[in-house]
Amino acid sequence: MQLKTQTRPKVLTVSVMEDRIDAATAIQFKERMREVTRAGDQRVVLDLARVQFLDSSGLGAIVAVKKMLGPARPLELSGLTATVEKVFRLTRMDSIFTIHSSIEVAASHAAGT
Repeated sequence: MQLKTQTRPKVLTVSVMEDRIDAATAIQFKERMREVTRAGDQRVVLDLARVQFLDSSGLGAIVAVKKMLGPARPLELSGLTATVEKVFRLTRMDSIFTIHSSIEVAASHAAGT
């Protein structure tokens, strides 16, 4: 699972560089997220702009990362494609996560602009 990280003021952005998070990749996704978020205390924005498919295992993995980070370190989402957004809406997870239209919007929100 390839992830690209960028540390910005008050936020760590993590871009998923794969087109799917599913049963075949969910465990690897969680392990990589644990590695890249280990240090730091800033908010984490997960950019899903490249992800075209997300199944229940992938959704579970994202929820597990949110729980792993805990309440003091929010996990926010950005760049959801239409199919991924539909999964979040149908499962009502869109009410659990803060969702930004793009990683740029999420980063500017973090900077307080």
